[in-house]
Amino acid sequence: MAEITVKNIVKRYGDGFPAVNDVSLDIADGEFMILVGPSGCGKSTLLRMIVGLEDTTSGDIVIGGKRVNDMAPRQRNLAMVFQNYALYPHLSVFENIAFPLRLQGKHSEEEIRKLVTDASDTLELQEHLDRKPSQLSGGQRQRVAMGRAIVRQADAFLFDEPLSNLDAKLRGQMRTEILRLQRRLGVTTVYVTHDQTEAMTLGDRVAVLKRGLLQQVASPRELYEQPVNLFVAGFIGSPPMNFVPAVIKDDKLELPFVDIPLRDEWRSAVGDQSLLIAGIRPGSFEDAHLVDAGKKDRGVIFEVTVDVTEWLGNEQYAFVPYEAPPEISGKLAELASELDSEQMRTQMCVELDPMSRVRDGDKASLWLDPSRLHLFDPKTGDNLTRVDLDDGDDGGRHRTGAEPAQQPG
Repeated sequence: MAEITVKNIVKRYGDGFPAVNDVSLDIADGEFMILVGPSGCGKSTLLRMIVGLEDTTSGDIVIGGKRVNDMAPRQRNLAMVFQNYALYPHLSVFENIAFPLRLQGKHSEEEIRKLVTDASDTLELQEHLDRKPSQLSGGQRQRVAMGRAIVRQADAFLFDEPLSNLDAKLRGQMRTEILRLQRRLGVTTVYVTHDQTEAMTLGDRVAVLKRGLLQQVASPRELYEQPVNLFVAGFIGSPPMNFVPAVIKDDKLELPFVDIPLRDEWRSAVGDQSLLIAGIRPGSFEDAHLVDAGKKDRGVIFEVTVDVTEWLGNEQYAFVPYEAPPEISGKLAELASELDSEQMRTQMCVELDPMSRVRDGDKASLWLDPSRLHLFDPKTGDNLTRVDLDDGDDGGRHRTGAEPAQQPG
């Protein structure tokens, strides 16, 4: 096992486009690090530079204390699992798993058999060792690819969107298997995905990238509760965070649907700014009729007309239209467009109790918890009300604390 350090890595292609732009990242020994972001953000390119399949334009990659920029992939002792499995169709499962050991040429047949058997036991592939890949399901093929990585006894595992070819149910099963395997082996793991469910459930920490720039590195909980900017706030969370225009006036924060008394921490955070973007998670709302009496004084209640509801059994969402003064929403849209952020929408998504009987077209009373509201600078996209979280109550899962965001520049 080994720690991986990426120092000011840049990757430019022939046209000068920076696919990865000055990224620095420390991955601890035994840590499960997720690289997440939209298509084209540079996450797979960064992974391929770590393993040696892509050259770096500038910067350093250090694995286990050694600079590896000039080392060939086979010299870095890393094991990579690809999106398309990369299995040899003419070889059996046993020979596919054994292939890297035979390539090394330093193991006896007895040693190879033992290593393959141990890996197949771990991945529950014992009864499939004589089959060819074409006789396996997608999940079984992915386990074979993981077995080939395990027998390498590599310093680190690198996964490049390994579950994207699987159906939703199988993805859930494989997520659990990958997490269980990583915890059991304790191997440093870097995992690329565009699926935030994978990012939030697997990673000790998550690195969010946008257009080659590192936006924030933190535990899944901190990314969700304290996003560093508009992009992270809009990307992490499903349904995504609501962004609505907000104005500070006469000691109040005026939203399109309700006015909230200005909190002391907001006053100090926003300074003399009066025009802001308010970020509100759908889960910050509740049906006012179901809120405990003692809790109501800590929030604000307002009336809305529900446009559409979505009932998912254990969850229910309502979409609530609102109107904002054109001069305010227009100015915010003009400022935020430079950030390529979510545009100002004219409806909010609200999470309701699944037992609520609110339906399309109904009038509803909603309760909003102001303490869970975020205020963003429309010029820079920065979260002005962000605070650092203490991850000590995560049950020990997230072993490494958050890193400060890398500022685009």
